[in-house]
Amino acid sequence: MIDQFFATKLATSQTFDAKGNRLVVTRLKTQPLTISQIKTLAKDGYWAVQVKFPKTAKNFWRREIRLDQESTLKLGGQINCQDILKPGDLLKATGLSKGRGFSGAMKRHGFHGGPATHGQSDRPRSPGSIGMRTTPGRVWKGKKMAGHYGMAAKAIRNLKVINFAEATNILTISGTVPGARNSLIKLTKNA
Repeated sequence: MIDQFFATKLATSQTFDAKGNRLVVTRLKTQPLTISQIKTLAKDGYWAVQVKFPKTAKNFWRREIRLDQESTLKLGGQINCQDILKPGDLLKATGLSKGRGFSGAMKRHGFHGGPATHGQSDRPRSPGSIGMRTTPGRVWKGKKMAGHYGMAAKAIRNLKVINFAEATNILTISGTVPGARNSLIKLTKNA
């Protein structure tokens, strides 16, 4: 049974429920997934289907969906969003967070910076000391320092499917989803 689907992020917006409460929602553009390869236990050591779907007019995304058992899916067949996700379902959304490039310790880790006065004039955003003296004579591994920030896989759990518009293929889910606009989002249905 397939419990995953792929979509592209359109935008974060808001909507209202039946009681008039405001909900933060994310709208995702879905497209039918075309089965481009079927992997079997005998040939590949596991069951899976490889799906492809348009990224641009000429390029495709290709992703693999693992299966628990052999499936009746056929090569060239299509998987639609409404076959997997229904309104009210809970799911996990996984995507790449927005890339922020090389960032300092204040932005990347939330350091507070040094004092603004008492003699300090040129290092207000520096991280401060990064270690001890001769012992250990090095910087500990994992020390929080400046570096590349963002573009990391992030998952948000327990998001609820609000609705699916079949005419426009737009899926609306509660909450926010990691990633920039038009980025790929993997949706996994909660068991």
